[in-house]
Amino acid sequence: MHARSIPADATPRAHDDARRAGAAWLAEALRASRADTLATFEAYRRALPDLAVPLRGGLNPPLWEIGHVGWFQDFWIGRNPALPDGPRADPAAPRRAPAGRADADALYHSSFVEHASRWSLPLPSVDETLDTLAAQLGRTLALLAEADDDDDALYFFRLALLHEDMHHEAALYMAEQLDLPVESPGFAPAPLPEPPPPIVLDAGTWRLGDAAPGFAFDNELGPHDAPAGPVEIDAQAVRWAEYLPFVEAGGYRDPRLWSDAGLRWRHETGATGPAALRHDEHAGWTRRRSGRRVPLDRREAACHLNAHEAEAWCRWAGRRLPTEAEWERAAVTHPETFRRGDAWEWTASAFAPFPGFVAHPYRDYSAPWFDGRPVLRGGSWMTQPRVAHPRYRNFFQPWRTDVPAGLRSASRRT
Repeated sequence: MHARSIPADATPRAHDDARRAGAAWLAEALRASRADTLATFEAYRRALPDLAVPLRGGLNPPLWEIGHVGWFQDFWIGRNPALPDGPRADPAAPRRAPAGRADADALYHSSFVEHASRWSLPLPSVDETLDTLAAQLGRTLALLAEADDDDDALYFFRLALLHEDMHHEAALYMAEQLDLPVESPGFAPAPLPEPPPPIVLDAGTWRLGDAAPGFAFDNELGPHDAPAGPVEIDAQAVRWAEYLPFVEAGGYRDPRLWSDAGLRWRHETGATGPAALRHDEHAGWTRRRSGRRVPLDRREAACHLNAHEAEAWCRWAGRRLPTEAEWERAAVTHPETFRRGDAWEWTASAFAPFPGFVAHPYRDYSAPWFDGRPVLRGGSWMTQPRVAHPRYRNFFQPWRTDVPAGLRSASRRT
């Protein structure tokens, strides 16, 4: 299993390997990813014997989730006649028959299966779903063994691996929202040290979109220079120890600290503090943990905060959110001191295409979401290190508190 953060002095290679390693490494990673998927699904079965979850945004039926993960892998690998073409593959090319049910596309194709309908679909049984997952993975590994060792030929194997890892993280934070006793070995938050000195970036620019050889998501491509300094940026995420004084000082009640969108969110939800926490005059601050409330460790990264909360804390502290160019420049040029992987970190940058954007075959990965939502960077303690590449751009709506997101801050512009 992996560390719960990516310490500045011991950055693992998994995020590079997922994008550059050859077939042998990918085969082992695909098996490991599937093992995590199945272990977490079994934890759901123990916690929810009927696997029933409420119909609401941010959730999916667990049986649909694992069926979708296997379907995605088979759709883009086992059934894909343009597999060797990689990012230039025709996404509309007629597909081979599914490894499982003939109606798999009607059940699991997330581009066409509406979210609300997933609760009423005639899904296969658990046993049938697990059998299909095994067949799908077997077909994937057989094709991987025959694939050429080049970036185009390995593109969809890398995509499927990272897609499954992302769904595993979603399963973990979905369990937190449902207060379920679902744990995955090796996935737990870690205490952070006292804030070290900030990282200082002199005036300059940073080359965004300059992906190295290997795999890259379409929204990461498009080399261009962006301003990235002068600035001082935190060397680690903001901890509860730094965030809670804002709450205790009445920060949620002070309209001067909130943007117009943040004020609307606060009024609509009635939020008076972080959604993940509760305060009791006897127990103090507690947080959710595997279906129970536990005392809050203030040394942990502040997590399950939305972008509005992150911005309000920054105004209160006389700080601001970094741009993604500032964040990436600090992460890449100061790997020995820039700690990441404790919480996804909101940035001040909107999720938008880089110059010359061209959608990859999985058309719905990026393009539908270029709507002004913020970029997040880094990774959380629920994130597989294979996903947490320093150039990876995550993106969620600014009001989401289910995502394990927090912040690091930067100095105000002068």
